[in-house]
Amino acid sequence: MRRALRVARRGWGWTAPNPLVGAVVVRDGVVIAEGWHAAYGGPHAEVMALGAAGDRARGADLYVTLEPCTHHGQTPPCTDAIIAAGIARVIVAVEDPNPQARGGVEVLRAAGIPVTTGVERAAAADLNAPFLFAHRDTSRPFVTLKLAIAADGMLAPASRERTQLTGPAAVRAVHRLRAGVDAVGVGMGTAIADEPQLTVRFGRRPRVTPVRVVFGAPDRLPTGSALVRTAARRPTWVVASGAGAPADAGTGAAHRAGDPGEPLAGSVGVRVLRAPTLRAQLGRLRAAGVRHLLVEGGAALGAAFLEAGLVDRLVIFEAPVLLGAGAIPAPPGTPSAGGRPPEGWRLVSRRTLGADLESVWAPIDR
Repeated sequence: MRRALRVARRGWGWTAPNPLVGAVVVRDGVVIAEGWHAAYGGPHAEVMALGAAGDRARGADLYVTLEPCTHHGQTPPCTDAIIAAGIARVIVAVEDPNPQARGGVEVLRAAGIPVTTGVERAAAADLNAPFLFAHRDTSRPFVTLKLAIAADGMLAPASRERTQLTGPAAVRAVHRLRAGVDAVGVGMGTAIADEPQLTVRFGRRPRVTPVRVVFGAPDRLPTGSALVRTAARRPTWVVASGAGAPADAGTGAAHRAGDPGEPLAGSVGVRVLRAPTLRAQLGRLRAAGVRHLLVEGGAALGAAFLEAGLVDRLVIFEAPVLLGAGAIPAPPGTPSAGGRPPEGWRLVSRRTLGADLESVWAPIDR
């Protein structure tokens, strides 16, 4: 199952709104084939693995990270392929929450195939946390907050000048994060001061370009900024306070569904979404098709998300530098990359990236 989880990651950035899924065919304790869901609309992991195994699949065991589907969507049911292949036993990590696709465990058992569930359930749930969340809560996107922090717990120097704290490996990791989300968001102050591109410029490009989202007053965004100048070819939205069209959670299941809002005066391609509160603004984003939002800065926006309890994953890159007195501190209660889990958070993963340390945290109740 751990091998299946590893190969599932090969679909990163290409399967949404479908999940990442991996499958491994085992016969007499030996792996004979593996497969993964490589792209939305393409064959599912089980079908890829069974195709690679061929006749050797008959009488073998199938390990799959998500319950096999039962419905006719863009591809036929995976349960049909499993039964036809003569698989002797199926091991599933986590059940599918999608009401259209779930039920594969019961279908396979009814066909006389033993099924074991819950193997590496926690790891599989972490792998597809945004997908599972999307079917559990249709009111807003799954939110990942990324922070780059100096060893003294500071986010930016006292001069407020743009500073690259982390090294090349961490920068590439951030671009990979962007490739796996529907939208990348920053605060208006960051958009003005840093002129960010908010694009995926390293590694494999995603199937769908993430929407660039700026939180703040639309009239503050300079019409000559890089975000505005390139909005005609890269989706760019401004999310602002105020009255706006109500968020329709029912449309949130569509990928990039509907009109995201009014046009920004003096721009080509920039749209404005208005809602009175941060939570309501997230509702507008979900109604516009954003299921997974990556928030990259700045300090005030990150603090607002944390204080509102709207962060589902916290990704911290800690750099071995000191910013000193007067620097901008990380939001209160932010766990340090190398520290112990603070109250209310659990450590999902930790790894070194060059000289930097990356830690991923999740709220204990989510």
